[in-house]
Amino acid sequence: MKTTLRTLVRQLVEQGIAALREQGTLPADVETPDFVVERPKERSHGDFSSNVAMLLAKPAKSNPRALAQALVAALPPSDAIAAVEIAGPGFLNFRLSESAWQGQLRTILDEAGRYGRNDSGRGRRAGVEYVSANPTGPLHVGHGRAAVIGDCIARVLDANGWDVKREFYYNDAGAQIDNLARSVQARALGKGPDDAGWPEDGYRGDYIVDVAQGYLRGDTVSFEDHAVTGAKDPGDLDAIRRFAVAWLRREQNADLEAYGVSFDVYFLESSLYADDKVEETVRELVAHGHTYEEGGALWLRTTDFGDDKDRVMRKSDGTYTYFVPDVAYHLSKWQRGYERAITELGADHHGSLARVRAGLQALDCGIPQGWPEYVLHQMVTVMRGGEEVKISKRAGSYLTLRDLVEEAGRDATRWFLLARKPDSQLTFDIDLARSQSLDNPVYYVQLSHARICGLWRQLRERGLTYDPKAGLAQPLDLENGATHALVTALSRWPDVVAAAGEHLEPHLVAAYLHELAQAFQSYYNDHQFLVDDDGVRNARLALAQATRQVLANGLDLIGVSAPESM
Repeated sequence: MKTTLRTLVRQLVEQGIAALREQGTLPADVETPDFVVERPKERSHGDFSSNVAMLLAKPAKSNPRALAQALVAALPPSDAIAAVEIAGPGFLNFRLSESAWQGQLRTILDEAGRYGRNDSGRGRRAGVEYVSANPTGPLHVGHGRAAVIGDCIARVLDANGWDVKREFYYNDAGAQIDNLARSVQARALGKGPDDAGWPEDGYRGDYIVDVAQGYLRGDTVSFEDHAVTGAKDPGDLDAIRRFAVAWLRREQNADLEAYGVSFDVYFLESSLYADDKVEETVRELVAHGHTYEEGGALWLRTTDFGDDKDRVMRKSDGTYTYFVPDVAYHLSKWQRGYERAITELGADHHGSLARVRAGLQALDCGIPQGWPEYVLHQMVTVMRGGEEVKISKRAGSYLTLRDLVEEAGRDATRWFLLARKPDSQLTFDIDLARSQSLDNPVYYVQLSHARICGLWRQLRERGLTYDPKAGLAQPLDLENGATHALVTALSRWPDVVAAAGEHLEPHLVAAYLHELAQAFQSYYNDHQFLVDDDGVRNARLALAQATRQVLANGLDLIGVSAPESM
């Protein structure tokens, strides 16, 4: 793990605690507490603050302020620390030195695109499953939210050093697929939704017409490493099923690619049955004694693992309930070496989570409790002109992801669907997403990046020069509030990346970028960059260059472009 300013302060405190033990001031049996090193809300409280002395005081049987004074005296000398003050009942407030901030800027410019990334997950494997839409229709806006959240979870885990596999699980077996096939067949036979013989729950969108026409023409549909050709026979339901699934998988893949989302693994639910993985999983559960038969059905004792009631696995008619293949599927993830398995789902799937985890625990194969991890997203309401947008002619009953991307643009769609915490309701305002105003957060952030790029164009036009080494040697004028706020924001980036990966919260990246853009705009409004004084110009441009780099790194981490002009 790379040393950040926060970890540097933590290391100094830990060394100070070790010194107190050696001195006998702190009893040897007093363990180091889980103290925090955080950034105070008030600038007057320094650059970092810690509660360590107050946590140590009770087990050490000491007064917190007295212990804080002893700890300050025991801290090793560091060029990065200008002063350490004791506040209130025993808080330690750290003020960083000029050289520490200059070193931070030097790190940003030296590491460039690597700045903020760390290797905490090196040698560890994670699987992230997201979207996993049934291949029965176009992707809707909810799928779009799942896609960007899952994609960005994978991105932030990768930035934290994990070996990440992106996975799409196709529910290509079951009643919904049969319903799709019968809907396409009805269209191939010339029937419409209002005609006799139309399937009771048939899919009504115009895309069904497109699939039927392609099948009757004998089109060949290619996707991933497969190709399916329409048999042209409207009576062959199995051939229609294969063609319809292929058609919609191709369409979904194309929509996701246009949205900037891709996958490493496509896993078919049907393969679990074809490879006997469902039966094998059931046999293991029976063998470990966590099942029983009642009423002609096979039950799993999920209450042994925290569920509110036991669940039927195999119904009296011999078919399996839907959570059983989910258990088999997640077992395959464990067998493939995923130390972290993350599944991004709509909140409506919440009820199945406990029984899947219970099934995995009941296998007694070493899977830890709480595995896999779930990230659930709430619904999206799309607004245009102050009114809710609900339907699409193409899909029939819902707004598609393609509709939204075409209207609002890929960058804005990704940003707006990511920017709020997944478990919160989200309102997507198309008018705001399309607007070129400072009220539009993605426009605001991208404008900041473009504005900095514009400084270099102006620099060349005026025949001026920029020497980054000379700029880093100049004082930063940290007494200026805008300067201090900007360098502080820049130094936070590695902490944001680490937190987003640890807690699976990529929306933290979007929030940070907006805050960084605001800090830069305040600095931009207070300072002239292309001044005649070489030293001042170099110093300010070095800070601007560092800001542009961090903005670019952050935008890349959420799959949004960093334009050089707007």
